[in-house]
Amino acid sequence: MTRLRRLLGQHPRLYGWLAADLVVLAAYGVCRGNRAWMNAFASQVTGPLKEALGRLCYHTEISVMEVLAAALVIGAVLYILGSVVMVVRTSRERRGRRAWGAVLGALCTGLLIWDGFCLLWGVNYWTDSFQDLSGIYAQPVRQEDLTAVTAEFAQQLAQAAGEVPRDENGLFAVSREEILADSPYVYDALEQQFPFLAFDDTGVKGMYFSRLMSIIDFTGFYCPYTGEANVNVDSPACLLPSTAAHEMAHQRGIASEQECNFLAILASTTSGNPAYVYSGYLMGFIHLGNALYRVDPETYWTIRDQLPETVEADLAYNNAYWDQFRDSVVQQASNRIYDGMLKAYGDENGIASYGTVVDLLVAYYAT
Repeated sequence: MTRLRRLLGQHPRLYGWLAADLVVLAAYGVCRGNRAWMNAFASQVTGPLKEALGRLCYHTEISVMEVLAAALVIGAVLYILGSVVMVVRTSRERRGRRAWGAVLGALCTGLLIWDGFCLLWGVNYWTDSFQDLSGIYAQPVRQEDLTAVTAEFAQQLAQAAGEVPRDENGLFAVSREEILADSPYVYDALEQQFPFLAFDDTGVKGMYFSRLMSIIDFTGFYCPYTGEANVNVDSPACLLPSTAAHEMAHQRGIASEQECNFLAILASTTSGNPAYVYSGYLMGFIHLGNALYRVDPETYWTIRDQLPETVEADLAYNNAYWDQFRDSVVQQASNRIYDGMLKAYGDENGIASYGTVVDLLVAYYAT
């Protein structure tokens, strides 16, 4: 007991910091089950705060998120090296105290970052969802409805394919710069249908470390600390517009990945922008087609065989790009971590929840 008291008395400020971190986490854990509190906190506190941070960070085209992430990594390395040096230089009788202080400081910092993430973003997993606000709910899908909606998307996709520029290989050739520049206007039409989606869009940012994002299987990332929607500009451009729309759905406080995919498709296809319209129908067809293939491969191929060669070229190029990273150790580890995070925030389906977008698409388009 005396040894424990001595240990606790050695770093009083760090223990106070740790206690504050834990109190915030405990309060979040207790309050997150109260929908009214979470709605109020998100709409009155964290929502306006993230929007203000976003406006500030959008004064530069550089992704502030990436700058902060790089600084965090560099800072962590320097902290570890500095702590090791200090411990080694400390006398033996004080070495344990110094080492424990370093560990405690790292723990407090890590918990502080996690606290911020829970308050700025985790709260949104416990607020009213898009389905709650819109009245459009994912329903069990009848196979005939799935087939009909998939066929409709294939038809619209074929039409949209002829309205976008192509390169000498028949591939989607809209520049990434143009896609990003047009992003602030993508939700204009959808906001008329769903006013609760209204948001002062400032667009999306292309990431400098996009290749790294591909390696860890990310096409985009919304950063609640900076309010920025960031996209992977190394991945095939044909799906970049709908990816941008997905991240902009997160900016609107929609946490669910499947709802953001649904909104990305809906916003893109109603935007009136040919690049976004094509990308939205392409993303929708991929989701719907994958679901249809699992239950009726023959019908799936009957529909897919009607697609023009330009769409097939984009699909093949997209598959080839992602195949180079598929099933790597880094990708598998990244997916496990992300899947665990989604489940920790109440999304019980984890990464598999992306399949629910099919239910939403059929519920919306089959009626």
